[in-house]
Amino acid sequence: MRAIFLGTPQFAVPTLDRMVAARHEVTLVVTQPDRPKGRGNQVAMPPVKEAALRHGIEVFQPERVRRPEAVERLQASAPEIMVVVGYGQIIPQVILDIPPRGILNVHASLLPKYRGAAPIQWAVANGEAVTGVTIMRIDAGLDTGDMLRKAETPIGPEENAVELSPRLAAMGADLLVETLAEIDSIVAEKQDPAAATYAPILKKEDGRIDWRLPAAAIHNRIRGLQPWPGAYCEFRGQKLHVWSSAVTDRAVHLPAGAMALEGKRLFAAAGDGLLLELREVQMEGRKRLPGDVFANGARLQDHELLGEGKN
Repeated sequence: MRAIFLGTPQFAVPTLDRMVAARHEVTLVVTQPDRPKGRGNQVAMPPVKEAALRHGIEVFQPERVRRPEAVERLQASAPEIMVVVGYGQIIPQVILDIPPRGILNVHASLLPKYRGAAPIQWAVANGEAVTGVTIMRIDAGLDTGDMLRKAETPIGPEENAVELSPRLAAMGADLLVETLAEIDSIVAEKQDPAAATYAPILKKEDGRIDWRLPAAAIHNRIRGLQPWPGAYCEFRGQKLHVWSSAVTDRAVHLPAGAMALEGKRLFAAAGDGLLLELREVQMEGRKRLPGDVFANGARLQDHELLGEGKN
């Protein structure tokens, strides 16, 4: 099938690879412009651009896909269908009208739950036990289009968003190719707006840990808000990131955020009175460390509190 592919992040690469392997004629890949990246601020290609060049596919990188010259470029390719995976820009109606078979999207949730920009992170952060991918037709709304196929998978109790993302990317790639093969016989399903939930774009303040929450809720946010903004609090007036944790069944009578070092295990008290093990932490500007190594290096005071100090 003659197609245009729109995508940017690593999550989108498996879908492009699978489309090429399935011998779909991807005539054009549309992705975001190259951007400065990393500490060196070196200009880097989006992962989808790297994949497209590897396959020998023409790449188009407009600043705004809705601009007339970009629309004309897509129209000139005369695609039968378009596929969008994490492109990063809203697709306007003038582009929705281009392909006669419509525009399909690989969305990393079981719609209508977790519509929006960060479905993987929020599903983990909210403690969901199951998630999945949905192939939908894009319409003018925010992830409101008709659903064509779904596949679900459990979320491991210790699995974080970084670990879950490639699993969902592979699932979505397979499901998209299956959908393309059966597209003429699939009966689309409308979404139930009453069941919709949202996964808004992450903000830095979403990562702030509230130690008054239950231990399980804090653990889920630590797992979910990775790789950015990460889960963090204050320790002695500086930012402390918590990258890995584990919920225990140990109840204590300590204030929320009070820390305790027992052998080689560092704990913090949560709002429900349970201890949360802090397995890996990082003071801002320093290396990640196991909890006990951090505590010993900081000469932790018994029951010293987290969450106090300046931002």
